[in-house]
Amino acid sequence: MKRGQTGDTGKGIRVREVRLENDTPDSAEGGTRNTELGIVTYTFFFLFLLMIGYLVYLNVWRADDLNSNAYNTKQDINEDRYIRGSIVSADGQVLAETQVGEDGTETRVYPYANVFSHVVGYSSNGKSGLEALCNNDLLSSNASILTQIRDENEEQKSQGDSVVVTLNASLQVAAYQALGNYNGAVVAIEPDTGKILAMVSKPDFDPNNIEELWDSLISDSSSSVLLNRATQGLYPPGSTFKILTTLSYIRQEPLGYRNFSFDCTSEITVDDVTIHCYNNAVHGQEDLKSAFAHSCNTAFAQIGLDLDAGDFADLCEEFLFNDSLPTELQHSTSQFSLNDESSYGEQMTTAIGQGDTLVTPLHMALLTSTVANGGIMMRPYLVDHVEAYDGNLVSENSPSRYQRLMTTEEAQILTEYMQETVNSGTATALGGYGYSVAGKTGSAEYVSDGYEGTHSWFVGFSNVEDPDLVVAVIAEDGGTGSETAVPIAAQVFQAYYNS
Repeated sequence: MKRGQTGDTGKGIRVREVRLENDTPDSAEGGTRNTELGIVTYTFFFLFLLMIGYLVYLNVWRADDLNSNAYNTKQDINEDRYIRGSIVSADGQVLAETQVGEDGTETRVYPYANVFSHVVGYSSNGKSGLEALCNNDLLSSNASILTQIRDENEEQKSQGDSVVVTLNASLQVAAYQALGNYNGAVVAIEPDTGKILAMVSKPDFDPNNIEELWDSLISDSSSSVLLNRATQGLYPPGSTFKILTTLSYIRQEPLGYRNFSFDCTSEITVDDVTIHCYNNAVHGQEDLKSAFAHSCNTAFAQIGLDLDAGDFADLCEEFLFNDSLPTELQHSTSQFSLNDESSYGEQMTTAIGQGDTLVTPLHMALLTSTVANGGIMMRPYLVDHVEAYDGNLVSENSPSRYQRLMTTEEAQILTEYMQETVNSGTATALGGYGYSVAGKTGSAEYVSDGYEGTHSWFVGFSNVEDPDLVVAVIAEDGGTGSETAVPIAAQVFQAYYNS
């Protein structure tokens, strides 16, 4: 009986063992399937979130760029629906408009021809300048619904929105005329807002004839006529760079800079590299302010040797060398290459704005604006607002602060040095007007294909107590800053206050 019971029990045990053996793999396999399903689900969910995030990025952060992209086919559709809107200056002058003939032919017209050629740009054979930057606005219409319905019923195009820019037409004309026959650029900015009031580049072209001129313009590699020198031209800054050299010295010698003393004998030689003062001038005993005002190359060459090259490089990169400027405008990147491994010769030449340092006129205008604005750099901009054909406001830009790049005290010291340049230094031609000016001249030497020349620079601002206007001038092969760039800047300042 016990044996039978044992047998029955054994059979029951065997049955349960079989069931356990059969259940365990199924359970493990099901768990594996669940894990794999969870991984797939989470992966697809993560990819879905990435896709949503990318769509939000495209439609919110990159919308303007995509809409204005020349390869966006939406533009072709809009060109069939809208008459390209006008570009209007801050003082109400039409800079670009589309005229429609009786046969419906559209012609883009630029009333000021060459004067705004680079900054306004062109809209055929590709697009450039404001025509490219504002393409989406110009090919959109925010006219009333009734107007759009009427246009659609009459099978005619709606008028595109107008872009009102910060440029002042009368100041632009004055800057254009002041630059005369020199190749180069003039940039005028409000330092406390970042509004660009004038932007001239030469050589220039007539955008009204861009199609006829196109082949000759793109084949002329020597003059680079289509290049906007104000934003894309790279030049050695010459002595205008001493603004940053001085700031670096003040920071590295916060107590000693006031006691700086140097006896200028017109040249200094270190490691077979000789730096001369311009025209072999002998300035004698100088402190830092007088060395700045007289643009003494030998004094600043010595300062270049005294500076820690790495710290100097860090300061220049804070001021956006080797980096993009805070603007939507197409521009070149200014270059600064000094480092701790640089030779004594490189340290000296860099300190006086020569060597491998290159800068755009717009960048120099921004640096000067930072001094004028108490150490704060504002974001430069050209578009003030967009309005519909009926005058209703569509969108508006406001002044925007980029960053504080120097203290108020540092800006005040540099302002005093720049005032001394006008009062007793290399820019005395700017004195005696009904407004005060602070500035810095520059004579930037260069060598190109065996040819040696000197570009003429000036950067400065007016009404020093409460700065109104910053002007940056570069005149290619203009010689010293005093003889060419300063008189050009004087005409721009005069036009500003006479208007």
